[in-house]
Amino acid sequence: MGVSFELQDELQALQDIANYDIPNEQDPNNNDPGPLLQQAVGAIAHSSEEITDPEIFDIFRSLLKHSDAVAGAYMSKMLDALLSAFGAQIDAAIRDSKEEDQQIVMAHKLPLEMYAFLVNWFVGAAEKVKAMDEEDAPPAPVKARRGRGGKAGASRAAAAKKAEQWTWIDQIPGTLELICKALKLKTHRIWVTSPERDAFITCLTRPAYHVAESEQYMKIQNIRMHVYKVICLAVKHHGHTLAAQINIMQSLQYYEHLSEPMAECLSILAKEFDHAQLGDEILREIAGKSFSAQDTKGPRAFSRFLVRFSEESPRSVLKQISLLIGHLDSEAGKELDGLFELLLSRTLDLSSYVRSKVFATLSKMLDLPLRLPEQRLRITRAAVDTLEDKASTVRKAAVSILVKLILTHPYGEMYGGDLSLEKWEERYKTWKDKLEEMEGGIGKAVERDQDDKEEAESNVEEEGADEDEDADMEGADADDDDDAPLNNTKPKKRKASRKSTVDVTAIVSEQEALAALETNEILAMGLRKKYCTEALDFIRTLEGGMVSLTQLLGSTNKAEVLESMEFFRVAFEYQLASAENGIKRMLHLIWHKDNSSTSEDGKELKGVRSRLLECYRMLYFDPLPDMEPKQQVNRIAKNMIELTYAATLAELTSLEEMMRIMMEDGQIHYDVINKLWQVYSAPQALPRSQRRGAIIILGMLALSKRTIISERVDTLLKIGLGPFGKADLTLARYTCLALQRLNGSAKKVKGSLLDKSLRMEMDNPIFRKLQSTIEHPCRSKDWFGMAEQAINTIYALGEHPDELCNNLVKNLTRRAFAKRQNSEEPPPEPDAETMEVDQEMEPPEPASYVPSSIHISTQQSSTSEEKDLGDVFYLSQLLFVVGHVAIKHIVFLELVEREWKRQKDEKQLACSWGSPDRANKETEELDQVAGNAEDEIGERIAAVRETELLYGEQSLLKLYGPLLVHVCGSPHKFKNRTLRAAAALSFSKFLCVSSQFCDQHHHLLFKILETSRDPNIRSNIVIALGDVAVSFSSIIDENSNELYKGLSDGDLVVKKNTLMVLTHLILNGMIKVKGQLGEMAKCLEDEEPRISDLAKLFFKELSTKDNAIYNNLPDVISHLSTGDHSVEEEIFKSTMRYIFSFIEKEKQAENIVEKLCQRLRLSEDPRQWRDIAFCLSLLPFKSERSVKKLIEGLQFYRDKLHEEGVFDRFSEILSKARSNKSANKPDTELNEFESILDEHRRQGEEDQALEKRVEGKKAAAKRKATRRSARKKAVEAEPEPHVAPAARDDDDDDMYV
Repeated sequence: MGVSFELQDELQALQDIANYDIPNEQDPNNNDPGPLLQQAVGAIAHSSEEITDPEIFDIFRSLLKHSDAVAGAYMSKMLDALLSAFGAQIDAAIRDSKEEDQQIVMAHKLPLEMYAFLVNWFVGAAEKVKAMDEEDAPPAPVKARRGRGGKAGASRAAAAKKAEQWTWIDQIPGTLELICKALKLKTHRIWVTSPERDAFITCLTRPAYHVAESEQYMKIQNIRMHVYKVICLAVKHHGHTLAAQINIMQSLQYYEHLSEPMAECLSILAKEFDHAQLGDEILREIAGKSFSAQDTKGPRAFSRFLVRFSEESPRSVLKQISLLIGHLDSEAGKELDGLFELLLSRTLDLSSYVRSKVFATLSKMLDLPLRLPEQRLRITRAAVDTLEDKASTVRKAAVSILVKLILTHPYGEMYGGDLSLEKWEERYKTWKDKLEEMEGGIGKAVERDQDDKEEAESNVEEEGADEDEDADMEGADADDDDDAPLNNTKPKKRKASRKSTVDVTAIVSEQEALAALETNEILAMGLRKKYCTEALDFIRTLEGGMVSLTQLLGSTNKAEVLESMEFFRVAFEYQLASAENGIKRMLHLIWHKDNSSTSEDGKELKGVRSRLLECYRMLYFDPLPDMEPKQQVNRIAKNMIELTYAATLAELTSLEEMMRIMMEDGQIHYDVINKLWQVYSAPQALPRSQRRGAIIILGMLALSKRTIISERVDTLLKIGLGPFGKADLTLARYTCLALQRLNGSAKKVKGSLLDKSLRMEMDNPIFRKLQSTIEHPCRSKDWFGMAEQAINTIYALGEHPDELCNNLVKNLTRRAFAKRQNSEEPPPEPDAETMEVDQEMEPPEPASYVPSSIHISTQQSSTSEEKDLGDVFYLSQLLFVVGHVAIKHIVFLELVEREWKRQKDEKQLACSWGSPDRANKETEELDQVAGNAEDEIGERIAAVRETELLYGEQSLLKLYGPLLVHVCGSPHKFKNRTLRAAAALSFSKFLCVSSQFCDQHHHLLFKILETSRDPNIRSNIVIALGDVAVSFSSIIDENSNELYKGLSDGDLVVKKNTLMVLTHLILNGMIKVKGQLGEMAKCLEDEEPRISDLAKLFFKELSTKDNAIYNNLPDVISHLSTGDHSVEEEIFKSTMRYIFSFIEKEKQAENIVEKLCQRLRLSEDPRQWRDIAFCLSLLPFKSERSVKKLIEGLQFYRDKLHEEGVFDRFSEILSKARSNKSANKPDTELNEFESILDEHRRQGEEDQALEKRVEGKKAAAKRKATRRSARKKAVEAEPEPHVAPAARDDDDDDMYV
């Protein structure tokens, strides 16, 4: 056993088999291999250790070296012996590896190496024999050498051929299975050094790689799975990773059929053997490979591998995709398009995690310096489509990649990077027109070229005809045949000498050169046009997603909102057209309550409000580099003013809060404030919106710092309440708003008597200016908004506002009822339009900033009634002021009440401080006295409001109550819309003052609401009814039916206001919810999204009240199902689905089952049967009690089961009950219930059929009796001769009628 065997050296020598040296070599060509093989097989069968005998080992080596001369039967026998002995040796090694003695274990090293070497060699030799059999099957050279006995019989030759036929394919699975067994050895105990262990593992795995090279073998699943197993075991347990990586990369490079099998192998390695590192390393190596343009086979193989590996292990590929994407833009990258397609398809994956990670991966691709226009556009479309995904994480990822797409877009090379749709459409049109013009020019040039040639040829022919008659004949021949002149000698020479021929050649060459140049220009223009087309597709796709992105700003997910804000900021900087709407919508997030900082994926998230302020600072207020300080101030002030242009009331309110916060944080520099004052007080002509914007912003900033206004009161009076204000009443209105800031912005604390407001004496110039502004004659509809704010200012700042308003009302009364001369004309119309400047430069005016309770439409009467119109307008002004003074005086009385209570409180505190001991003893008595005193004050103020304001002997307002009632109750007399609107508004305000007045006249208000054709009046009345309900809830509660009628109003604003008012009143308990809740439910399916969203919000809030929806549910169902209020069945179903989503308590569900079954008993309409059955099917039926209630109610609905749709709903209920039933409980009861339902349905159908037959027979009998009586009457009428035929015909007609 002194054999010398080094596995690594032997494997190296085996590379050159022809020169492989075997000491005791036996040549089967010269000796019969049978006895040799028998000797060796017998030895290793006796003991597997005998393989270490040099003679035995050399026999096997000799047979393998000359395997082409060994018969198939011998090869099979040798393989069986080797595998059996190798298996025995492996078992022995596994047994001994449990021993502690290292020497015992290491004794197996040499036999294992020899067996592994022989098996490795055998696989190569077997493949070689197989290949020869396939190529030279007919000659069978090995067998020919062995048959030396002359001619053999045909049958013996055939039998020998069959016996010696090689069947290696059947032996492969067993061979690989034994190798897998060998790989379970603890190799670290047998082979101490790494090189020796690596050599053994290489020797074991090489057969697997060798088998894999055959496409035929890899089609067999058993062989393929054994190959995978060998590789996976070697990598997982024996450090074969690097060698496997090299082998797999070579397999992908040289064996195209292994692309998908190798991907499957790596997937199995990662999933079943928990070893994903090899797959990652191979992906990195593929990412680093470069393919030449001529190499088509390599990229195709690698792309197939990547696509299959992406399908099998998407997470592994996603981790490396940013590296792999680089191949997409290479010459050979077209083969990797399949990978990109797979990624895009994963955006529709069922898992939200996969969908979000796909976008994160694609986002990394966008960082690469590649243009990829087509892929970018497809990513953009996929991201826009995903904005409506159900998962917030996926929507956030889609928004994030849209931001990245804008930041990295490739359309900034020629035009600077903006994405303005209008500009790109102009660029596209420019290049399109130029291209069409140039293409048209070339077409004309070609036509001119042909004309020039024909003209030149005709000139030559004419000249030739003048010289010689023969030439003339030849010219005629030339007309018949263009090639004829080329065959003529003398005439051709004469023509060639002519100057005209030279001119034709020059023209042709010059035009060819120009055509080539223009062709290049056309190509360049075509590319520019394509560039613009791609940019337009990208921009339009982004614009198409703006609506969804705007909606995401209202999401409850903080990360999603922040990402959407970032999108609009970036989109606004890149000049996307719809981004400005999103920026304005973002403004409302200023009211968002920032909670403590939360984190997502380990990242700290900013607060929504702080992020909003940061975005607006970046867009509008941060200084720009390379700009002078003065220019910076001008720019910031201009941006502030422009924020007010075309702003709605909601936007201005949110902007006010933002300005207040920024001012409190010291982010507004005083130079900017001074610039705003300069714009406001500029003596020169300015656009109206600019001056208005300045005072709007100043008023907002003054909320935080009162001195901004208090230091410039004179300027406000001079500009806003001076000539500029009287010419621009909207400017005057905003000036009044700014003056109200002098009162401070401290909010009243509930229950506190402290009042920090500032009050002024009534002789202050402010009040004189306000009165003058209100009384200034004008006919503009803007007067009403200005007057409202002016009165608000008087009551906010004045110590005794009632004194000034008393004079104001009297003056307006005198003017309204003053006698007019016929010659006297009303104030000129242009009075309100003086100082109108730069009209064409004006941006749109902002909407009403202050919550104004008036929307007055001034529809002027015909010019023939100008005198009456003047009086009517003055009367309108008077009534408006009277109404607003009344409502403001109520607020003022509340302030007086609070002040009286505060003074009493101070007196009591002073008494208690003067004698503390006594105070301590009498605390309880003082509390009682204080309570009584406060009650007394409250009662006194309430009495003033109730009896004195509208009914007191000294009250001025007493005179106007009957006037308002008369004007509102006589629409046929007072037809002017302005007067009626002002009167209805003031009348509504009067109703809020006194319950006595409200009780007497509230029916008139409901009548106006019902009969008025002006939607503005109806809208104002609806809002006013909400205020009346707050003041006197019992009066409105009795007439709430009238209020609900507004929900069916044809005007959208009236319907929306009604819904908002009812929402406020119901949720705050001002009116009781009755059967009219069904009208609110109708709004859930309204076509207008704003209405349906408000209705959904109402029901969501109502569901938080105790059992509110549950208590009213039966009435809602009846209201929507039957009668005049019923809706279509589909609308009913969708409405009920939403409402039933709030029925969560099982006890409620049980009671609803019982109530609905009772309703089925009382209902006779099949439509109502279907609706109630549908509602029953919406309940969860989670408890047995619910099912029991349903079964107990069988008697109420058994006769309805024949109706189409009813039985189907009960079948759905049974399915729910079965799915919710406990697994250990039998289905006996449910099965019995189902059979009873089937029985009653069948019986109902039979009864229906019988009833139809009976009805049919009754109808037939009735028709028969009618015909019989008709014939009888006809017979009786015949004998009477005095009856005229005409009369008889008439009688017949009457009879049939």
